[in-house]
Amino acid sequence: MKNFFYLFFKSFLDVVPLVSVLLFFQIFVIGESFQHPLEYLLGLFLVVFGLFLFMRGLEAGLFPLGESMAHSFAAKGNIWWLLIFAASIGYATTIAEPALIAIANKAEIITEGKLSAFTLRNTVAIGVASGIAVGTMRIILGHPVHYYVITGYTLVMIMTLFAPNEIIGLAYDLAGVTTSTVTVPLVTALGVGLASSIAGRNPLVDGFGLIAFAAPTPMITVMAYGIAVL
Repeated sequence: MKNFFYLFFKSFLDVVPLVSVLLFFQIFVIGESFQHPLEYLLGLFLVVFGLFLFMRGLEAGLFPLGESMAHSFAAKGNIWWLLIFAASIGYATTIAEPALIAIANKAEIITEGKLSAFTLRNTVAIGVASGIAVGTMRIILGHPVHYYVITGYTLVMIMTLFAPNEIIGLAYDLAGVTTSTVTVPLVTALGVGLASSIAGRNPLVDGFGLIAFAAPTPMITVMAYGIAVL
C-alpha cells in the first residue's frame, strides 16, 4: 500500500502543471468560477488514477515484454525474424494509436471520403513498420543514428516538393501522432533490449533513437499516397 500511494506515480504531481494552468486562466483571466466543482474534482481524480494505471501497466507489462522478446530474438541470431518482429510491432502499435484514428477520421470527413481513414491509417502504419525495421537493422550493424535520420528527412524534403499541397500538412501531422501512448513503450523496450543483447552495443547510445525512425517514414508513405490519389 505504501508503494501504491507513492506512485499515485507521482501521477498526481505529473498533472499539477496542467491543472494549475487551467485554474489560472479560468479564475484570473476569464474571471469565472467553476459551475460544477465536484464534477471537475471527480474528473481530476479519474485522470490521475488512469495515468497511474497506465504507467503501472507499462512498467509491469509492455516494457518487460518488449525487452524479453528482443533478448530472445537476439539470442537466436535470426536477423530476418527479428526485422519482421520489429516491423510487426511498428505496424500493430501504430494502427492502434487513438490520435492517429482521430486525425484520419477527420481527414476523411473533410475530404468527403476522397482520403480514406482506413487507407491513411494503414499507410502511416506501413511507414512506421518500415522505419522501425530500418532502425532495428541500424542497431544490429552499430551505425551512427544521425546518418539514417538525415537521410530520412532529406527524402521527406524531396517528397514535399512533389506532393500536393492538400496532403503535406496532413502527412506531417499524421507522422507526429504515431509516436504516442501505444507505440513509444514497446518500441523503446525493443531498442533498449536489443542493444543490451548484442555484444559491443551500448543501450544508451544504440538502444535509444529507434523511435526517431517512426517519424520521417510515415511522411514519405503518406505523401506518396497523396501523389497517387489527389
